[in-house]
Amino acid sequence: MKKLWVNAVPYNKDVVIAALESGAEAVVLPDGKSETVRQFGKIKTVEKTGDIRPGVDVEFIDIAGKGDEDKAAAVPTDRIVVLRMLDWTIIPIENLLARRGRNIMVQVANSDQARLMVEILEKGVDGVVLSTTDINEIKKTAELITGIAEKVELVTATITATKQLGMGDRSCLDTCTQMGLGEGMLIGNTASGFFLVHSESIDNPYVASRPFRVNAGAVHAYTLTPDGKTKYLADLKAGDEVMVVNYQGKSQVAYLGRNKIEKRPMMLIEAQAEGAAVSLVMQNAETIRLVDPDGNAISVTKLKPADKVLAHIEKAGRHFGMQVDETLIER
Repeated sequence: MKKLWVNAVPYNKDVVIAALESGAEAVVLPDGKSETVRQFGKIKTVEKTGDIRPGVDVEFIDIAGKGDEDKAAAVPTDRIVVLRMLDWTIIPIENLLARRGRNIMVQVANSDQARLMVEILEKGVDGVVLSTTDINEIKKTAELITGIAEKVELVTATITATKQLGMGDRSCLDTCTQMGLGEGMLIGNTASGFFLVHSESIDNPYVASRPFRVNAGAVHAYTLTPDGKTKYLADLKAGDEVMVVNYQGKSQVAYLGRNKIEKRPMMLIEAQAEGAAVSLVMQNAETIRLVDPDGNAISVTKLKPADKVLAHIEKAGRHFGMQVDETLIER
């Protein structure tokens, strides 16, 4: 997801508070101001004694010519580079996206420049550092950055079998976000295939809707997270980032408020998608749903062979949730 930092140098209390209230990830401060800012709320600080330290975690580089571009390209890729464009040309940024690939941010003066940077070469830079004292511009840029959604490739999976199981521990993920029709989370038995599991945003005669909830599946299952890693459902806890996805592949970050694990009757769902197997153990109840290619919710108790649902296929092989190149068989 794209980052938003706000520049508060020279120190400006109103800018800091606007950054905090707008959901910015960090503020850039004069050295020694972190403790002052932490009195207003929890936000990362960028300064010599802050959470993100210049010269250690981040490099600010003025770009005025080819030599400056080469200097930025030479910074280790595990360190963030913030480009300050002295003549505001696009070519050096495009070159660095091609040469360096990641951990590139650009200092901008307004939301229009921010939009250009996060859309450049379709991929965009990783984030922007907004330098302005205009409070409205801070809020406008924050809305722009948080509204950018990473696209997740969804494919059509064909149900091959369903099987009633006995009792098991299932995980209900209650988020701080209201989800709508066609929205849910990517959950799977293996690291190579995930179903789009629908949120509980549909009313029925027996149970009120809970649009903040995804009844995700058995505790051993994986969910795909916003950083491209996976986590076991059993490991998720309040405050964790989770990824909400709709039927068109548009994603957003949500924050977990509760992981409710309870014993329930379970069932196994199996499918094939693009030659890959996709499966998931879920609660056996009519209110638990997957999503069809048109974005409609379909109850797991009504699934039958040849039904079509949405899935996401990943390269198999993960170590502590991170993708690795290795031979791995999961059944």
